[in-house]
Amino acid sequence: MSKNQKTNCQSNIFPMKIYHQDLKYLLIIDIETVACAPSYAEMPEALRLFWDKRAKIYAEETPSSSDAFAKYASLHAEFSKVVSIGIGFFNLSDKDELGLRVKSLVNEDEKQLLVDFKDLLERRLTKRKRFVAHNGREFDYPFLCRRLLLHGLGLPPIFQNLRSKPWDNPHLDTMEMWRFGDRKNFTSLRLLAHLFDLPPYQDQIDGSMVSAIYHQEKDLDRISAYCRNDVIMTAQLYLCLQNFATVKAANIVEV
Repeated sequence: MSKNQKTNCQSNIFPMKIYHQDLKYLLIIDIETVACAPSYAEMPEALRLFWDKRAKIYAEETPSSSDAFAKYASLHAEFSKVVSIGIGFFNLSDKDELGLRVKSLVNEDEKQLLVDFKDLLERRLTKRKRFVAHNGREFDYPFLCRRLLLHGLGLPPIFQNLRSKPWDNPHLDTMEMWRFGDRKNFTSLRLLAHLFDLPPYQDQIDGSMVSAIYHQEKDLDRISAYCRNDVIMTAQLYLCLQNFATVKAANIVEV
C-alpha cells in the first residue's frame, strides 16, 4: 500500500450523529500483565506445585515447567498480576471533530492499581456502559474480574454481566468483530493495525516481552506507554471495523 493511499476507514467522513448514538458509551481498555515472580524458582513452593499442573497444557511445546512459566505465566490470572491498565474514550474536540482521550494507569502494587481503576469506573466514567478491547472476551475482561475478586474488591457494575450467557455480554471485542464467526481465526492487534494502515507502534515490543521488561528492566514507564498505544490502536481499529473515519492524530490526547 502506498503512503498516499488511504484505507476506507481513514477516508470516510465521520457522521457526527453516530457519536451521540453509540461512541459516547464506549470505554476502550487494554491491560498489561506480568508473571507473579521473576522466575519459576522464585515462586512460593506451594504455587509452584499448582503451576506444574497448569504447565502440562504446554508440555508438547515447552516440556519444562520453568520455561513454560517464563513464557506463559503472564497469561494466567492465578499466576500473574496486572501492572498497567490503559483506558480511552471518544469525545468531541474543540472543532467538533471526533477525539480520543487516553490514560494509562500503572502501579507495581496491583491492589492499588485496581482500586484506582475501579474508582474511575464508579465515579468518573459512569456514562461509559460498554468496553471495547482486542481479545477482551478471552483475556482482558475475565482477567480483571479474577484479579479484582482475589483482592476482595468486588466487581463494579460494568462487570456484573460478564457471568451471564456469552450472547448477553454487551462488551465488544475487535478480534471477535474481525472473526465474523470464524472461531479458528486469531489475528493480532498489530497485524490488523498494519492491514488497515494505522500508524505503527513507536516501540517495537509486544505483549510477550512485558513480563521480562517488568522483572528485569524495572521499566514501568515503557510498559505504560505500550499500554496507551494499544488503547489507541484498538480505538482506531474499532472505527475501521465500523467503516468510520479514524481519529486525527491531533485529536488524540494523552492525560
